[in-house]
Amino acid sequence: MNKYIAECFGTFWLVLGGCGSAVLAATFPETGIGFAGVALAFGLTVLTMAYAIGHISGCHLNPAVSVGLWVGGRFPGGQVIPYILAQVIGAVIAGGVLYLIATGKAGFDVSAGFASNGYGEHSPGGYSLMAAALTEVVMTMMFLIIIMGATDGRAPQGFAPIAIGLGLTLIHLISIPVTNTSVNPARSTGVALYVGDWATAQLWLFWVAPMVGGASGALIYRALLTRNNE
Repeated sequence: MNKYIAECFGTFWLVLGGCGSAVLAATFPETGIGFAGVALAFGLTVLTMAYAIGHISGCHLNPAVSVGLWVGGRFPGGQVIPYILAQVIGAVIAGGVLYLIATGKAGFDVSAGFASNGYGEHSPGGYSLMAAALTEVVMTMMFLIIIMGATDGRAPQGFAPIAIGLGLTLIHLISIPVTNTSVNPARSTGVALYVGDWATAQLWLFWVAPMVGGASGALIYRALLTRNNE
């Protein structure tokens, strides 16, 4: 049970820290943190939680990571569903806390996006469904390769959280303009439920694409590792 509680708290921090930076600080009056600041915030949430709870749950914080690690032979299949449920619960609670904070400002309009992921007219840069799907698949694929490589027993010990956190930062720097960056179905769900309408209508993509990308990345790394050991 401690593993599931840790995943819940960790995903709570990821959504509150990452999406919170986008909603509350990205365009704060005239000196907001912008895309780069939001990207760094997401990376820092993973880095800090990896050191805080990595020894308890492995610090997945992401259904696509849990599925990918299972496909890659690093995680037992019987724990995948409980991990995903814990992650989604943590994300939804974080979305609720962020909603209560954000609505404390007069004129706040949740329908404007609330850091939700989207494509077409709801993509920050107006990117199509195909472009959004490709972006999410490739970015999540690379994220899993980074995670599996950094946590490999032959990698330098103790530095995995830094590589993974910086990897997620880079992913956001690349893809925020395309989809507002998901690579994490729990993160997408945690805020989309409070927006409803278009955000929940487009949520399917941000479950399907990261799951495909996560599994693909794990298979690629596993193939490379097997070949390297031959």
